Amino acid sequence: MLIDGKLVSKEILEDLKQKTQKLNEKPGLAVILANDNPASKVYVNSKEKRALEIGFRSYVYRFDRNVKQTDLIKLIHELNQNPSVHGILIQLPLFNHLNAQQLIEIINPKKDVDGFHPVNVGRLHSGLKPYAVCCTPLGIMKLFEYYNIELTAKSALVIGRSNIVGRPMAELLLQKNATVTLAHSKTTNLKAIAKNSDIIISATGKANMITADMVKKGAVIIDVGIIKNLEGKLHGEVDFENIENIASYITPVPGGVGPMTIAMLMQNTYNLFKEAQNAKL
Repeated sequence: MLIDGKLVSKEILEDLKQKTQKLNEKPGLAVILANDNPASKVYVNSKEKRALEIGFRSYVYRFDRNVKQTDLIKLIHELNQNPSVHGILIQLPLFNHLNAQQLIEIINPKKDVDGFHPVNVGRLHSGLKPYAVCCTPLGIMKLFEYYNIELTAKSALVIGRSNIVGRPMAELLLQKNATVTLAHSKTTNLKAIAKNSDIIISATGKANMITADMVKKGAVIIDVGIIKNLEGKLHGEVDFENIENIASYITPVPGGVGPMTIAMLMQNTYNLFKEAQNAKL
């Protein structure tokens, strides 16, 4: 079965839109863009568009390469104090002269909509409830939930150990009682591990990472990669055509995990807004 991220994300965004229409005060999302990466510009524009469509306040701060670290530090402090802003996002990567980690750590953890702040990372891995969870892994968990894919006692292989996808993904699966293997570029016998896995989540950014001979019959395949080929066509890191008939569930690229990432960003913004409202009571 094809896992339709477009469909699921559309339902989530429509639900958020209906909830937001009933609010007197609206959730506010602030995005900081400090790079000239064309893909980043597209992502930020898409986030701004979605936020406005569902009725959020959207604040986008775009900087050229002359921006200083101190400028962004000052901005983040202002956003932390702004009661109309409930989520703060730094679009990565930044210009090379900027220190992303320092900026992330300055964000108020209760406004850290990406779930990257050490407080939120620590709370997630301690089994406590973070203020927000990284959007892509959270979106994948929502897909499992939507399609009633059982995780308890299943063997799950996560390939890629980034702080944005791999590590939080592994933790979320553990919390749902899956038996998790976190693989990476130094992992040997990856093919054998994959062949014995009920669930494979590939998040390396490398084309042809998962081939048909690595997948057992009935496995669930989640493709996080978005890669552009020489013709400009988008594809993932899974050999979709040859695995489609082996897997029980599989995500397409595009239209699988990607739409869920933005949907979870909006969901996180709404949740942070509600937390802020409750704190006022």
